[in-house]
Amino acid sequence: MEEVLKIAVGTFTMRPYVFAFFAAYLLAAVPHLGWKKVGLVTVAGYLIAFASEYSSINNGFPYGWYYYIDTTKDRELWIAGVPFFDSLSYVFLAYCSYATALFIISPLRGWRWNLVTLETRSIRRSFAALFLGSLLQVFLDIIIDPVALQGSRWFLGQIYGYKEAGVHYGVPLSNYLGWWLVGFVMILAMQIIDRTVGRNVEQVKGVANLPFRSLVGPILYLSVIIFNLTVTLLIGEQRMALTGIFTYILPVAIVVTLAFRRINRYSKEELADHLRDFPLSAAGRRKG
Repeated sequence: MEEVLKIAVGTFTMRPYVFAFFAAYLLAAVPHLGWKKVGLVTVAGYLIAFASEYSSINNGFPYGWYYYIDTTKDRELWIAGVPFFDSLSYVFLAYCSYATALFIISPLRGWRWNLVTLETRSIRRSFAALFLGSLLQVFLDIIIDPVALQGSRWFLGQIYGYKEAGVHYGVPLSNYLGWWLVGFVMILAMQIIDRTVGRNVEQVKGVANLPFRSLVGPILYLSVIIFNLTVTLLIGEQRMALTGIFTYILPVAIVVTLAFRRINRYSKEELADHLRDFPLSAAGRRKG
């Protein structure tokens, strides 16, 4: 019992940044989708991520051949050779990528103290959200994986490696293809859950009109990037950090610029479609 408690405590205390991001995910996702959907999304996402990692360390698919180094197995939770926190991370990475995709493709309504994406059920379940969200998740890993591979130089620790060094700072291209596939499946599962759970319920438990709720997912996405780029700089990998900055600076500038241009340029039909699907939205309470 004492050993179980030690591992349970260590799982949280060794990876506080993971659980901080997970808490931010709950803050973004629950007011957006509701408790029930978020619970199902979390479980489904974790299982998909775990299955992909278990498969890859044993069969080389979908990320290519890599291995975990179980130096922390006696201090934090591992399941069948995979660290618990690692598969859990996929869940909030998938959600914030999906939420960012919705922010990019949805009309926007804004006023002094709020900004609302005029998403509809159709937009949420669209191929555009699926395709863009899965790509956004891959691009997160382009920043995350190279610095994670240098874990021995920061508080992550050296927990994994590739059997053969890849072309992108030691990361093989198969890893990114695998992330695209897994991200696609995870966001597709999210869309299926959103479509099938509580579809006849007008007021979903947990859904709330928090101020600037639509920005929490994209802010979480940017926070993950900033965290990993900061670590990259702190360990002295300036070239790696610059590669990451150059990867993102133009897309972020485009998204922000176009967002400002799109605010309150929606049509009456787009607002009506949004309120038909989400009649309790804050967008319907704003007059004028």
